[in-house]
Amino acid sequence: MANPASRPQRAYHQDYICRIRYENSLPPPPGSVKLLDIPIDGLDYYASPGFASRLHRSQPINIEADAELGMPIDLVGMPGVFDGDESSIQAPLIPPPVHPRDKNLLRPLSELGKPKYQPGGISFLRRTEYISSDVARARSEAASKSVPKSSGPKLRKPVDTSKDDPINVLRAAVKGFDIAHPEDAYTGPDTKDNIKGLEPTPAETEAWNNPKHPIKSNLKPVDFYPILPDLEAGTDTGSYMIAKFTANPTQVIEKHDPRMDVGMLRPIEMDDVAITEYNTKLAAHVADPVRNPHPGGAPFNYHFFLPTDETSASNLRKKLDVHNLDKDNPGLYTTKNKEGKDIFRMNQQRVYETGRSTAADPDHAYKEVALALHDAEVEAIDYSESVDATNGESTRRLGKAAYYYPVMQKMQLKPHRSKTLAQLGVTSRVEDDDDDRKIDALEVVVDDLNETERAKRAEHRAGLLGDGEATQLSDA
Repeated sequence: MANPASRPQRAYHQDYICRIRYENSLPPPPGSVKLLDIPIDGLDYYASPGFASRLHRSQPINIEADAELGMPIDLVGMPGVFDGDESSIQAPLIPPPVHPRDKNLLRPLSELGKPKYQPGGISFLRRTEYISSDVARARSEAASKSVPKSSGPKLRKPVDTSKDDPINVLRAAVKGFDIAHPEDAYTGPDTKDNIKGLEPTPAETEAWNNPKHPIKSNLKPVDFYPILPDLEAGTDTGSYMIAKFTANPTQVIEKHDPRMDVGMLRPIEMDDVAITEYNTKLAAHVADPVRNPHPGGAPFNYHFFLPTDETSASNLRKKLDVHNLDKDNPGLYTTKNKEGKDIFRMNQQRVYETGRSTAADPDHAYKEVALALHDAEVEAIDYSESVDATNGESTRRLGKAAYYYPVMQKMQLKPHRSKTLAQLGVTSRVEDDDDDRKIDALEVVVDDLNETERAKRAEHRAGLLGDGEATQLSDA
């Protein structure tokens, strides 16, 4: 029997098949790679300053560059940069529109190169795998072939233009009030003062009687508050401001400082330079609102004052609460001044300047409002029409409702640093710093409104209610 090891072994020819799964679609470099002939003499040689100096002299810069290398850093020509105004070197708040030729340069990385999906050139997929887009396209084509095409032209669905009619819009608005208060619905003919609302559908009436959450249907409303204006809480300007500090204005960080509830901001009179700069920005906005955003409210600086302690803050809140029957008690004052008069002393904390400010459009005063919920049962206060026990005067109490207050300006307050800049020689504007030494504290006394303040508030109420109703409210 022959030995198997002595038999000649047959050679089998095999081909190695390698399929390219990820192809690099980048073009080859346009030029040959530049290699530097660097002698290898050790790490100490390359780490020495002399090597970098010789490399710099042997490989000069082959571009024409100015002294600033194409990046201007001269701040002399920037207006207001040495006065603390860095708006000239910052990007505009509203970026300019992109030119159509530059839109291709702003495409994301996912859209560059070859598309991720190629319908017919994917060879590494198995036969049992399918591409969802091909299947969806095949199904849509099959469905379109099964439906017979109409020979006539497609007719556009008619649009009901009567819905945009001003009278119809007013009727739709009145319909909402009729659904909420059907007993007060007007059913007579249209007149100059009264107009009949649209007829509500059963679905609209059911939605009002049994409201449901648009997303979470298992939620049920806990309570309802009518939205009403608080006409008795008006200010001299008829609106309110929202101020936000960029940093904590007090040293209390573990909890809320109750003194912040009665803090006071006293505006500092603007100088001529600031007034001229603000008027220039405002005029530029009026001339071209697209390129020049509204500068917001006037950039005042403010003195910020806080009570001396938490007891003074609590007593001052009681003094300002019109529903507190003990508000006229002189024992609420915590300090006496040099003349022996009862006062609240509020010490100055520091000076703040306006960072960012946005002002509302005067023609749309109620575009942004603040809401305050009042409920007599929850707050355990009688909000009915009552008589103040201390002076016998009638006090108007707030009923259960969500009262709204117009917000005309929102501003960001940041610490004023003009004195620091003046010490460094960057700016010479130190007028505001003189005001820091003039006012150290405020002596606050709470009193009733005078005739001038009452007239201003009555004027704003007349704009909302009309002259007749505002006069009746003032008399009440």
